[in-house]
Amino acid sequence: MKYRPLGNTDLQVSVIGLGTMTWGHQNSEADAHAQLDYALSRGVNLVDSAEMYPTPSRAETWGDTERFIGSWLARTKRRQDIVLTSKIVGPPRQAGHMAHIRDGRTRFDRKFLGAALDASLDRLQTDYLDLYQLHWPERSANFFGRREYPWVEGEESTSIEETLTALAELVKAGKVRHIGVSNETPWGVAEFLKQSERLGLPRIVSIQNPYSLLNRVYELGLSEFSHRERVGLLAYSPLAFGVLSGKYLNGAQPEGARLSAGSAYGRFARYASAEAGQAVSGYVEVARRHDLSPAQLALAFVASRPFVASALSGATSLEQLRENLASVDLELGEEVLADIEAVHARLPNPAP
Repeated sequence: MKYRPLGNTDLQVSVIGLGTMTWGHQNSEADAHAQLDYALSRGVNLVDSAEMYPTPSRAETWGDTERFIGSWLARTKRRQDIVLTSKIVGPPRQAGHMAHIRDGRTRFDRKFLGAALDASLDRLQTDYLDLYQLHWPERSANFFGRREYPWVEGEESTSIEETLTALAELVKAGKVRHIGVSNETPWGVAEFLKQSERLGLPRIVSIQNPYSLLNRVYELGLSEFSHRERVGLLAYSPLAFGVLSGKYLNGAQPEGARLSAGSAYGRFARYASAEAGQAVSGYVEVARRHDLSPAQLALAFVASRPFVASALSGATSLEQLRENLASVDLELGEEVLADIEAVHARLPNPAP
């Protein structure tokens, strides 16, 4: 395994991190424990969770992902061996959405940040997090695939100054070591950095945004923040929900797969667009031309970017996890990278 610093901290995180959002829907508690055991045996130390997981978030299962990690920690006593993260859910994006989490009151103020963190720590059976993240902005902004700027006149949201002040209290209390953002924009990152410097408050050290061969929008503005300001990218969906493995090509619907017919992941239909399908075909062809696994090609590309601290790889089986983690040994040569860029130039960012 290879390791990189998490932002400007002294924490070293594995270049492939363990994503957990399927634990509780597609994966049982036993599956989760097996994945954790195997991932750590291969040198993975970054374990990423969130209070709303598993996804899609449902009243009957929300919080199970953290509970599974907590029971594993209680069994193994290996808290010191992992860099453990979680996220506080952002405000509902539509009426009634996630009303099961604090009755839909999911603001980033002192009251709700403290309540959310304490509940996560209880489920995780630990007294601190290495990294605590805001799952998505409280304000309206361009995230979750939204291309147009969603200006809302007179919108009320907790100020970044107030949020940082509340997070600083959690750091001072020893419940959180570092803080980060997720699904954030360039303006948001700039504002968090400005306010932390102005007020002498803890600085964000990471940003968890989507980044893959199908979605390189991060490179358009945020990559420079990661590079120059040392706000490391924790890249999620580096395989675009498994699409970049090629398993859905030609209309295939693998049984039990996340995007197969009947799954609960319909809101990720952007991965099934005609343009995305053409791009996936192109990348799979590149992989086959160079005798590589398409999934490993996709992961190795993300991990090779200098602004990426870690690529978060989730899996629904140990076989998938083994293949994904093996990508850490893959070095992409100039010819492979040129072929990747040729596909990207022809079909840029079909699934933002």
